[in-house]
Amino acid sequence: MAPSKARPTRSQLLFLADLAGEAGRHEDVIKQIKLIIELFDAQLTIDERNLLSIAYKNITNVLRNSWRTVDNIEKSQSSRQAMMPKQHILTRRQRQRIERELTNTCKDIVLLLDRQLLPAAKQGEEAVFYSKMKGDYYRYLAEFSQKKDRDRFADLSLNAYKLAYKHALTTLHPIHPTRLGLALNFAVFYHDVKKSPDRACHLAKSAFDDAILSLDSSDPTLDPVLRDSLTILQILRDDLILWSAEMQNTN
Repeated sequence: MAPSKARPTRSQLLFLADLAGEAGRHEDVIKQIKLIIELFDAQLTIDERNLLSIAYKNITNVLRNSWRTVDNIEKSQSSRQAMMPKQHILTRRQRQRIERELTNTCKDIVLLLDRQLLPAAKQGEEAVFYSKMKGDYYRYLAEFSQKKDRDRFADLSLNAYKLAYKHALTTLHPIHPTRLGLALNFAVFYHDVKKSPDRACHLAKSAFDDAILSLDSSDPTLDPVLRDSLTILQILRDDLILWSAEMQNTN
């Protein structure tokens, strides 16, 4: 009789997920973290959570960039459609294929967040992190969806960002990288999805000013992650300059 296969330990699954991440096998990372959730619990450690987040981010970044490239090609072909109709049809099919892959990936992580990660999350940074992720992936869905679905995904993204930001304001230090990262992505949502650079600037400036004012009295426990916070602050500042110039040019 063959011996029964021993159940892997949590540390073994984490090692495999980390190894897969180093090898750029992002689907395998997700598979191992999902096994951790299934076999142990949905209260992920910071390392497990970061591996999951980075894996989904890498997969969707590739698909989003591919979609933009093919979408631009399709638009450029539209004026020449009469001359090369077959190529235009093939390009449209390729865009639709990428859309399906991107939709499935975004809906997969949102489902994981709703059913397991968010219900198990502790109040504070963990809950903010996951709610921000939910807002991010609904934002990605809104970016390429057709009008009816775009509006629905935009509303779902807005609700997730609002919930995350309200919680962040009461539980996280103004210089905390998760709070700043949320503010940055929320501002990008207003700019890119809602087409409202004024609201994007207002949110970004508020987060930037609060963080700068709190730098002198920052929480000592934030020292190890202060570099991440400063990097996000620089991006917020750059976006503020860009969006402010954009509003001036339209006036």
